[in-house]
Amino acid sequence: MIRILLLSALILFFGCEDKQSKPKESPSKITKTKEKKPEKVDKSEIETPEFPFLTDENAMEFFLQYEKENTENKVRITTKFGTIDILLYDQIKFHRANFIYLTKRGYFEGTQFYRVVDNFVIQAGNTDDPKIKRKRADIGHYLLPPDTKRGLKHHRGVISVPSSEIADAYKLASPFEFFIVQKKDGAYHLDGDYTVFGEVIAGMDVVDEIASQETDSGEWPLRNVYIKKVEIID
Repeated sequence: MIRILLLSALILFFGCEDKQSKPKESPSKITKTKEKKPEKVDKSEIETPEFPFLTDENAMEFFLQYEKENTENKVRITTKFGTIDILLYDQIKFHRANFIYLTKRGYFEGTQFYRVVDNFVIQAGNTDDPKIKRKRADIGHYLLPPDTKRGLKHHRGVISVPSSEIADAYKLASPFEFFIVQKKDGAYHLDGDYTVFGEVIAGMDVVDEIASQETDSGEWPLRNVYIKKVEIID
């Protein structure tokens, strides 16, 4: 009986010792996972915006490069009265590049000839449509430098834009707007204050038709004259 009790005690003792001698697994070994090294990013694969937001700080640098890569200088304006073909002067590079840029971005579609003065000018590139305001907001807020020292005159048929030298330039010298001189003997009193940057090479009869439209007291045509399309031509 005593032997049985001693044997039972020994079995119990060694069984407990065996359990205590086994090392406990560290929780860190159970839960820890192998960390992956961060993958290297190829900077060449990072997409940059196709069109930057233009400001007075970056617009000139942008157009300086843009005019070298986009050398087109003829555009066609389509209206309900017909088409007007315009040659943009290469020497007025910022204004030519700006007009080509806005053409390629589809800005002018839906804008209007919003100021019409018979025997003077027809002015375009603006509208009261909120969609056009959103287009402007997407493109940017900037001015073009005046380029009025080249001896270019405001003959009948030239395309021009107010100069940023004029007071309240953001209102008057918007790069989104332009005017065509319709006056038969020219508008030479504008020389020096407005930048001539092109001329009508076909479609002056359309210019005359637009100029003949009846307007309200603010010189806005009573029947809107929309620009349906502006496209680059050869």
